Amino acid sequence: MTGSLDDAASLTNACRGCDVVIHVAAHFKLWGDPAEFERSNVKGTANLLQAAAATSVKRFMQLGAAAVVMGDPTPMLRANESLPRQERGWAPYSVSKARSEAMVLGANRPDVFETVVVRPPMIWGAGMPTLEHMAETVKAGQFRWVGDGSQAMSTAHVENVCHALELAITKGRGGEAYFVSDDADSTLKEVISGLLMTRGIDPPQASAPLPVAWLMATVMEWIWRTFSRKGEPPITRQMLRLIGEPFTLDITKAQRELGYRPVMTRAQGLRDMGGA
Repeated sequence: MTGSLDDAASLTNACRGCDVVIHVAAHFKLWGDPAEFERSNVKGTANLLQAAAATSVKRFMQLGAAAVVMGDPTPMLRANESLPRQERGWAPYSVSKARSEAMVLGANRPDVFETVVVRPPMIWGAGMPTLEHMAETVKAGQFRWVGDGSQAMSTAHVENVCHALELAITKGRGGEAYFVSDDADSTLKEVISGLLMTRGIDPPQASAPLPVAWLMATVMEWIWRTFSRKGEPPITRQMLRLIGEPFTLDITKAQRELGYRPVMTRAQGLRDMGGA
């Protein structure tokens, strides 16, 4: 059975007879029309949430995003679930995920319709679309490390994300969100270099301080928006917020309540992608 997030009737038909719905669909871009993010990530989630509740689904699982707690650029180390959700106009993806998460968790009804959100940081693994964009940017000579690339960051291999969702189906508490990661933090340069090398691309050397990169991104966004340029700017403020400052997660809650432990290591994941 298939359905479309824009088609409420198809979603109702798809949910009928199900005990659990796992919502992983999202419009994930680092640039674009805010209305498209709202339509896909907020309204689409609302449609699926309504369809699930109307067909007596017991549990609704959403794949969220760790970025929902990111506000203005500032270091965030061992971020936990006590942090409030943030919304910034220059980050339409994060804004839409924060709004959809609030809606999902707000729909929780104990013992009737329970909702749970799993929040990973950067998801990586074979077939990741963001790697294609990075590779093109590096080949075009447009890639710059933000600062010296030493900022700490958490990541989540796709296998670890799937494992967390599976655990949350039976162990997640209704109305709760859970940060998950590879539980082995690294640096921006180590993460991106490792991914690029799986494509046979040597890591670039050029860098730019975050304030300079932020100004460049602001100007590029203005040019793309004003002149309706196709594609995405080489850098955006959304992108810089994700990678420009240290951002690591405390996954204690997922470990304690879900029994979460990563099933894929960084080394094995890179080998599976063709890395050394």
